[in-house]
Amino acid sequence: MYELQFEKKALDFLNKLEYSIKKRIWDKLQECKQEPFRYLKHLEQIKGYKLRVGDYRLIIDVQDKIKVLYVLKIDKRGRVYD
Repeated sequence: MYELQFEKKALDFLNKLEYSIKKRIWDKLQECKQEPFRYLKHLEQIKGYKLRVGDYRLIIDVQDKIKVLYVLKIDKRGRVYD
């Protein structure tokens, strides 16, 4: 199983969301810890992977050797890739 770590800005953004959206994202991350590559899609233009949760996207760096999912950014679909 992988461990979750968060960039401070990503965690701050997550904490500002309404409870139902925050819970949905958190539940998806918990599933992702078990089998990350079942849910993550590789990004071509920037290093990392994306996780889609409704209208929100998470940019995640996977460190396979130490089994860590590092959440770099969380935002709405249109803004997350900026």
